[in-house]
Order: sequence, then C-alpha cells, then structure tokens
Amino acid sequence: MMNIHEFRDRFALMKREIERVLLGQEEIVESTLIAILAGGHVLIEGVPGLGKTLLVRTLAHVLGCTFKRIQFTPDLMPSDVTGGNIFNQKEDRFVFHQGPVFTQLLLADEINRAPAKTQSSLLEAMQDLAVTTDGITRPLPDPFFVIATQNPIESQGTYPLPEAQLDRFLMKLHVRHPSAQVERVMLRNIAQGFQPAHLETMQLQRVISAEEIAALRRGLYGVRVDDGILEYITDIVSKSRTHRSIYLGASPRGSIGLLAVSRAQAASQGRDFVIPDDVKALAPAVLRHRVILHPDAEIEGISTDDCIEEILREAKVPRTAA
Repeated sequence: MMNIHEFRDRFALMKREIERVLLGQEEIVESTLIAILAGGHVLIEGVPGLGKTLLVRTLAHVLGCTFKRIQFTPDLMPSDVTGGNIFNQKEDRFVFHQGPVFTQLLLADEINRAPAKTQSSLLEAMQDLAVTTDGITRPLPDPFFVIATQNPIESQGTYPLPEAQLDRFLMKLHVRHPSAQVERVMLRNIAQGFQPAHLETMQLQRVISAEEIAALRRGLYGVRVDDGILEYITDIVSKSRTHRSIYLGASPRGSIGLLAVSRAQAASQGRDFVIPDDVKALAPAVLRHRVILHPDAEIEGISTDDCIEEILREAKVPRTAA
C-alpha cells in the first residue's frame, strides 16, 4: 500500500505527463485522474474537437492499462458492447466471445449517439464490474473504468442518457474551448509535426501499472474523514433534495461518490485528512448530473451548476483539525 506522499508524487507525475499532450485542460485532467483513483467512471461533455478522445487515449498510454474504444452509433447493439455466444461448428457448441467491454480502460465515445437499450448494456459493468449473458456472470478485469464522451444534447442525432445510466458516473465534466494563447501553442505544435493520431511519437512515459492503481485506491482508506466532513457532505446532498429549483435531488450514491473523490483530492495534495475545500471543489462535478430541475427552472435559464453553487453557499462549513 502506497503512503500519502507516494500518492501525491505519483499523481503529479501522471498529471504532468498527460498535460504534455492535452494543453490548457488542467482541471479536466486532474478531475479525471481523481475519479479514476477514487474508483469511479467519468462522463465528459463538450462539442466535437476539444480533445475528449485524445485525453482518454493519452490516459491509456500513461496508466499502462489495457484499452479499448467503442464508437457509439444509432445502430450499435448491446451484444456489440458486452459480447455474446457464437456457434462453433468445429466444437459443435456455442462459445462466448468477449466484447470490447472486457478491458481495463474503456472509452465509450459519443455515448449519447446510441439509443437507451445500448447505453444500458454498460449498467452492470459499471456498477458490478461484471457482465451477465445467458445466465452466466463473467467478471471484468481489475481495475475497470469507463470514460464516456458525449456531445451536448442539442447536437443533432443524440439521445439523452437515462437517469440510471447517469447515476453510475462518478463525475460529469465539461470541456471548454481553450484560450487564444493555448490555441496558438497547439497550432505551433501541429505546424512542427505533432499528430494526435500518432501518440507514440510523443514517447509518453508509462507512469503507473494496473497493480499500482489498485494500491493507490487502497491507500485512500487511510485518509481521515472527520464527522464534521461527513455531516457537511450529508448536508449538501440533502439540500439538493429540497432546493426549490430541483425536482429530483441526488441519491445516496452521490454522497458516497463525494466522499470518495474528497479523499482522492486530499491525497493528491499530500494530505491524509479531508478538508471542506476538498468537498466544495468537487461537488459540482459529482452532483451536476444527479439532479433534475423543475421545468420552470429550466425555462428561466437556471442550470444545475447554479443550484449547486447556491447549495454550497448555504451549507454550513465545518471546522476541522489537521
């Protein structure tokens, strides 16, 4: 089991290596790494061309995990994700052929371009880390995590993700356009020969192995969480269920997720205890996809992030001793 200082150093090394490729997206890189080390899955939303897929491909290089990609399309079937039984004439029996979900890092690219039936094929995998077909349950590799990308709902030809699917994601992150300065650096790199399709030319360092990821995750149980922090998390999530603009608040899975990422955030900064700022910093990413607004609030232009910010202002911040 790695100690907190080893966790911090390894986290910084992973972040630095990924940012060699993904410029100007420090917050997205850091949040994604925190979610992975907290044992969760990530949904990344943004318009095409902002580097969502590039981030995941870079992660696969740096984390040293097996990696597969599924391009979600309207005609994709559940068996295209999980695999299925195919009759083997030589053996005169049906043989199970694994689908692309049997990997450690799965990129579900443009997940909202497939209908709900296909999206739901990931539910068991994301929750129970297993796939059941024809009454047989097969475990997935360890560690297993999904990073899904989606274009905004208003994009043509997309399907909203069901609430049950959204709740399986530990975080939902928004990718923004880079600043003009960062975009100039990108163009300079492209002009000098960098090709995103050929990441091997970057000679990325494999910073960590699958076994070490498991060790980092176990190390998070040593991060202290005071009762005041637990009450703070409970208060934030409870307020999401009574907020005037929110029709449906976050489930207990939201509370558990907020606890997990707060521990990972603390460890990434070299602390073996959680402070309120850890909770506050990650609450929007953990809760924004777990609440449903009243129709009137949507008409008024109120967003889930607006509601979460208001909740964070109202929640009583505990005093904690280091």
